[in-house]
Amino acid sequence: MSARSTVSPDWLVEAVGSVLAAVGLRPRAATAVARGLVEADLRGTPSDGVMLVPMYAERLRKGSVGTHESAEVVQDMGAIAVLDAGHALGQLTGDQAMDLAVLKARTYGIGVVTVCHAFHFGGAYRYARTAAYAGCIGIAAANSSPLMPAPGGTAAVGENPLAIAVPTENGEPILLSLALSEAALGEARLAARQGGPIPRTRADGRAGTPPTDPVEALAGLLLPAAGHMGYGLALVVDILTGVLSGGSFGSGVRDLNADTSEPIDCAHFFLALSVSAFGNRAAFEQRVAELAAQITGSPKTSGAERLLLPGQLEAERKTATRRAGVPLDAKVLAALRETATTVGVTLGAPS
Repeated sequence: MSARSTVSPDWLVEAVGSVLAAVGLRPRAATAVARGLVEADLRGTPSDGVMLVPMYAERLRKGSVGTHESAEVVQDMGAIAVLDAGHALGQLTGDQAMDLAVLKARTYGIGVVTVCHAFHFGGAYRYARTAAYAGCIGIAAANSSPLMPAPGGTAAVGENPLAIAVPTENGEPILLSLALSEAALGEARLAARQGGPIPRTRADGRAGTPPTDPVEALAGLLLPAAGHMGYGLALVVDILTGVLSGGSFGSGVRDLNADTSEPIDCAHFFLALSVSAFGNRAAFEQRVAELAAQITGSPKTSGAERLLLPGQLEAERKTATRRAGVPLDAKVLAALRETATTVGVTLGAPS
């Protein structure tokens, strides 16, 4: 297993932002993307974090990702809109899309925005959470290149991340965020980089047997979460994102880490549902709190310390890590430094 270094979150945001600015992003946009990537490491989901910077930088340099900061509105009708991202960084167009969905929800009770010709947007939780902070139930989803089989078949659907956030009384939403494979593709790539194994339930190798070697897993297929249920949800996400937006879907979406000169051409889906449109927001949040208390206060099985709500562990980890520093894999930090040197940026010692 690779060693780890603990670095300041502020240093890491500045380092990543300087690399992205060096390959064409304006400083404010570079910092916004950097914050999104670093937050993933803070939450303990490094597959959506700083490990992606070398690939992002290479794609920006080769032109498969644009340096523009917003998507074009190609359709705007009442509660819905369709945006064309033009292959801009997904964190920028994702923020734009969910902000628009929230704005529409305040007027119509619901706002739905799809985005075609998009790029990787990091953790889907970021956008669903934005809606929850605004008093809406938020949903965010993306499609990805096919790497999961239909039951009895071969690659048919992507891992297609999905997040749902619900506003609460204490301000921190109940936040479900998951890839629809047993393990996110980024997790397998991170395990391959670190030299560690993956559980045998995560992938199907070329020989048709479940491997523990992540390199072998990446050469085969990832298995859907919960079998046919994960496959079915992933298919629906592909419809909501690629098919509904008029963008790419299925085999039309390219592998994020394949030919970096070609756009991946994925698609996104954002929904904001105003709680106030159904009645009093405070009353809703109180009812959510009552439901949460029923769950967390229920009897625990032997050995269980406490019962958690979706997203609670990641939120707690983010708070703790912000104080203690980001535990960054040494190979990820080395790759960040190498990328910085390639684009003409000198990074100081991590604080």
